[in-house]
Amino acid sequence: MAFLVVLVVAVAVVVLVMRAASAGGPGGSFGRPPRPRQPRPPRSSRPVAPDDDPEFLRELERRSRRDGGSPA
Repeated sequence: MAFLVVLVVAVAVVVLVMRAASAGGPGGSFGRPPRPRQPRPPRSSRPVAPDDDPEFLRELERRSRRDGGSPA
């Protein structure tokens, strides 16, 4: 029976803390001023992998022709 009372009290405390945090207004929880959000830098359009890079593919093709078509 005592376990049930402790459980109910713990749930009530959690609910009250969550309500107090959400009622803090625009300043966020517990009266802290909001942090200004930094805009994300634009993603570069660089190739992600070597086989996406046209310059790398041209160099590979050039080496392949120079070496007589050998794969390595």
